[in-house]
Amino acid sequence: MNHSRVLINLSTIITGLLFVSCGFTDAWAQSPSSSGLKIDSVLVSLIEQVEVPAREVGQLKKVLVKEGMSVQEGEVLARIEDSEAVLLLKQAKLESEMSNLKAENDVNIRFARKAYEVANSELQRAEDSIKKYPKSISKTELDRLKLTAEKAELEIEQALEEAKTSQLEARLKQNAEQIASLAIQRRRVVAPISGMVVQIMAKNGEWVRPGDTVLRILKLDRLRAEGLVNASKLQNLNLKGRPVVLIVNQGTKNELEFQGKISFVSPEINPVNHQTRVWADIENPDFKLKPGMRASLIIK
Repeated sequence: MNHSRVLINLSTIITGLLFVSCGFTDAWAQSPSSSGLKIDSVLVSLIEQVEVPAREVGQLKKVLVKEGMSVQEGEVLARIEDSEAVLLLKQAKLESEMSNLKAENDVNIRFARKAYEVANSELQRAEDSIKKYPKSISKTELDRLKLTAEKAELEIEQALEEAKTSQLEARLKQNAEQIASLAIQRRRVVAPISGMVVQIMAKNGEWVRPGDTVLRILKLDRLRAEGLVNASKLQNLNLKGRPVVLIVNQGTKNELEFQGKISFVSPEINPVNHQTRVWADIENPDFKLKPGMRASLIIK
């Protein structure tokens, strides 16, 4: 009989300890203490997704990717027919080369300077001769030599101005070459972000116009976990930037954990339930976390 009472007392004590233990565990999970704050039923969603459009009108020549493929930012995903644009680029390059050669050609400048040197030398000799022999050269001939020297000097200025014009023309042709090159680039459908191709809207041979969506890309290596938390638990706390752990399938054999940080705490509080939204950016390098999943978030 005494043994039965002892067993009953031990059972009562153990049950009480378990109850107290559960109570403390719940308080740890729900209170904003140094251990952490747990937010249940957070929703995993995308941070970034892009519908990649065509930028030029034309026939879609080749789609280079398939659904499920991972792509990098700047990677060419599809090409629009660009034969005419390629020919225009070749023409622009030739015109640019010709204008560069013309701009680099300084023969006219050098000839004008030589002509000025000769004319100036003749004038100098004539003036020296007049000093020694006043009537050796007529005034008309002297005026002609002065005019020739001045003309040669002006021809230098003219050659220099023409050189400046040639340089400007060369820059215009280079600009035209860049425009022609851009026209080819715009006929390439390029990934604006790194991610996974999940949907292809246009097929090879189809006609596309600027703005038509060719394919859709999801960024999956970093996702967002969004949940609601009672604003009273956030008083005097600066959560932004704090590390978090996202737990999926908590308490099961398939439980997964992901690391991340708080990226946003809404300044708005719902007047009905006194809750506010909290976002965390979650790292997902292996793509095991999927948009649309429900999970629990522990803010450390």
